[in-house]
Amino acid sequence: MPGMEPLQSSRKPAPAPAAGPSSPTALRLVLGAQLRRMRSEAGITPDDAAARIRCSTAKISRMETGHSPCKERDAVDLLALYGVTDPDRATEFVELVRVAGQRGWWRSYADVLPDWFEPLVGLEEAAASIRTYEGHYIPGLLQTADYAYAVVRSGHAIEPEETTRRRVELRLKRQELLHRRDAPKLWVLLDEAVLMRPTGGARVMREQLAHLLEMTELPNVIVQVAPFEVTAHTSPGNGITYLRFAMSGLPDVAYIEHLTNATSVNKPESTDEYRWILDSLSAQSPSPVESRHLLGQALRRYT
Repeated sequence: MPGMEPLQSSRKPAPAPAAGPSSPTALRLVLGAQLRRMRSEAGITPDDAAARIRCSTAKISRMETGHSPCKERDAVDLLALYGVTDPDRATEFVELVRVAGQRGWWRSYADVLPDWFEPLVGLEEAAASIRTYEGHYIPGLLQTADYAYAVVRSGHAIEPEETTRRRVELRLKRQELLHRRDAPKLWVLLDEAVLMRPTGGARVMREQLAHLLEMTELPNVIVQVAPFEVTAHTSPGNGITYLRFAMSGLPDVAYIEHLTNATSVNKPESTDEYRWILDSLSAQSPSPVESRHLLGQALRRYT
């Protein structure tokens, strides 16, 4: 597709993180991978690393996978244990650890942000391209406020109104990244069933589909509608978000949503499978131009 980074081949990550600010979530993944590599090259076991900084082996594992931040003093101790003697390299690493420990803007929504969803929000901020398949609703990055409200209430019908408002506010806040000067490229594969499901009623759907058509006019947004005859044979069942990064040292990440949680994978043998599913759906679906006509037809059904 014009303007979109092809996903047919894996990108080999560079050995070191890029300079400059980035999402703390993404930085933790990069730094974790470097800690794991340095420990392995030094021949140090996870148990020995844990003993050095007086923590559990499980914590070492969480740090190396980016699921837990590394404290600056622990980074200093581990670098010494791993034989990193270059003071400039050590200083740069510890500075990145400090930045990775900072709070992202989304932490102000911690009261409505599930632990399993937070990594996706942080990775979206650092992504160069975001590819997603959705079989139930318009993706959150493209939802209107009223549509988002209807979706949130469908899953949290008895929660306080203020909590719902906060969830919708968070969703709309995430969308700001699409309008940044360095906005990621968003490529959406939308199951035809989403267009047939009157989420929120006719008025809400009408406004949502009009907004979706408007968003496809942005140079960094592409939407393809995957017809029933395609998804009947190739549908992954659950929503998939596939993220690719310009930041050196950060591998592709596939994020798979379930009913009450989600799974993220970044090993090539796992991400390759999800990339293949998205490529296959895209190849079999109408082009973005043809999909705009399908969106227009759906909009007229709600008029």
